[in-house]
Amino acid sequence: MQLPLKDIIVLEFSQYLAGPCAGLRLADLGARVIKIERPETGEAGRKLSIKNMWVDDSSLLFHTINRNKESFAVDLNREEDLQWLRKLIRNAHIIIHNFRPGVMERKGLNYEEVKRINPSIIYTEISGYSENGPWKNKPGQDLLLQSLSGLTYTTGNKNDPPTPFGLAMGDYLCGNQAAQFIIAALIKAKKTGKGSLLQLSLMESLIDFQFEFLTTYFQSRKLPMRSEISNGNPLLSAPYGIYKTADGYLAIAMMPLSELNEILQLGALQDYREDEAFVKRDEIKAIIARRLLDHPNQYWLDKAAVLDLWIMPVLNWKEMEASQGYQILEMEQRVILNKGKSFLTTRCPIRINKKVLKSDKPAPEVGSGNETIKLFLG
Repeated sequence: MQLPLKDIIVLEFSQYLAGPCAGLRLADLGARVIKIERPETGEAGRKLSIKNMWVDDSSLLFHTINRNKESFAVDLNREEDLQWLRKLIRNAHIIIHNFRPGVMERKGLNYEEVKRINPSIIYTEISGYSENGPWKNKPGQDLLLQSLSGLTYTTGNKNDPPTPFGLAMGDYLCGNQAAQFIIAALIKAKKTGKGSLLQLSLMESLIDFQFEFLTTYFQSRKLPMRSEISNGNPLLSAPYGIYKTADGYLAIAMMPLSELNEILQLGALQDYREDEAFVKRDEIKAIIARRLLDHPNQYWLDKAAVLDLWIMPVLNWKEMEASQGYQILEMEQRVILNKGKSFLTTRCPIRINKKVLKSDKPAPEVGSGNETIKLFLG
């Protein structure tokens, strides 16, 4: 299958997560993604481990987010290397970097300089907090950005401390948004021959992620209030949330209280009108929570299935992996390393013409593409 971005060349001046995440998604779609790295040590993300897990000399995290790419090692202080890099820029379609403001300018690789070499280039800058303002030189680390953006007050219950998402949300959101807008800019370049400067930041992506919360706040000037029990979304009424049962947990989504009460059979719940489901959210949830403890998950799921209510079990990863619903998605792929080694990871979540997109090509060794790329440049 010929992938949509075949023959598109991406130069990834990126490290850690946000920039490499954008490059990964473009590589999944068929682009030739070339990491521009310093000789010998490569980009800093090679030494950022998760759970102290390593693959050869680089971290498992690096391999996970840099699979299916090439590496071109250059010393930006050597004129000979810069000449090769300018040739590569001349042949490229896209540049992605996620360095702090000013780094690419100091190297003579800012948008205006690169545009002189290649006027149709799509130049993508990813920063932590944008290029302006008092935070611009602060570390663009995901937990710090979640904290500054208010996102930590949407998870957990009312009396819990601020609670971050257990994922690098800003990095993944911003990286995927970058890929989305790069593809739009590619369409523009195809039509007009003109390039684009795209500027994104993790902070803006996290603010955009909270558009429902912030739009509500802008109108009311009131901070969202997490429910005391089974908070699922501070803006939603009872019964929305996760509840403990006799042997596990259930997620209960939006539904009229009267419909839920058809399976709960609670006289106390009948006393509440539907328009009280938000203002009396906590006391309603407390009643529901006590009742659900009376029986195991499957008892409630069987009753909910008869009425087609929006209720699902809460699974851990082992339980999800064992489920037929997960297995039918074919979300796993094996990446092949040197010396017969391999590791299992997730695939690109997109299907094209009903076919899943998989690639077993591993992350590159530092500079492993230098010879091939120089031959390509001539």
